[in-house]
Amino acid sequence: MLKNILPRGRSRSLNRTQKAAIAGVGALGAAAVALTAVPASGQTTTTSEAAPTAKVAYSTKQIQDVHAGVTGQLAGASQKVAAIEAKQEAAAKKATAEKKAAAKKAAAKREAKETTSRSAPRTEVKKTAKSYPNNLDGWIREARAIMKKHGIPGSYEGIHRNIMRESSGNPKAINDWDINAINGIPSKGLLQVIPPTFEAYHVAGTSKNIYDPVANIVAACNYAADKYGTMDNVDSAY
Repeated sequence: MLKNILPRGRSRSLNRTQKAAIAGVGALGAAAVALTAVPASGQTTTTSEAAPTAKVAYSTKQIQDVHAGVTGQLAGASQKVAAIEAKQEAAAKKATAEKKAAAKKAAAKREAKETTSRSAPRTEVKKTAKSYPNNLDGWIREARAIMKKHGIPGSYEGIHRNIMRESSGNPKAINDWDINAINGIPSKGLLQVIPPTFEAYHVAGTSKNIYDPVANIVAACNYAADKYGTMDNVDSAY
């Protein structure tokens, strides 16, 4: 149909006027097609009508429930955290208390042990009694050991010298001729001590027998220390 528009023998190139004519023909064709689509009844159906909008129901109850749920969850989480912290704090306090109790118990145990150690009876070390020979040398040395314990002065030489002068070393010697004998209280023993003097200056722990050589020496030296300062100062009858 378009080829009939162009005259025969003319050039096939289209000018502006021809292009416009072709466009118009195309528009008319499209309009004819559109008219054929109209229903026979003459009613026009519009397809661009918008669909009815559905109504949305809003409810504050749902929002409140969501808010309450979130709040409850937060509160529950806070409670759990607080419970954990409280538990940890209680555990720390318990550990501290147990540590203090253990230290206190250990201190009490040490103190009790020390007290028991102090109050426990000491095992006495049995000392073997020193033995002295049963002669003049032994008697003097044993007497001096006792004198040392009681703070009674007297050297070995001073005691030996006076014994030899008074009794010649005889523990059973007795004077029955001097004034003491006349008065009924004769001098007796190694150092010729009268009974009243022996009793007055007797040293505890020694024999009460005036003829005992060690007891006689100790009592005589105790008397000499009181009257003369020491037996060393005695050079004659005393």
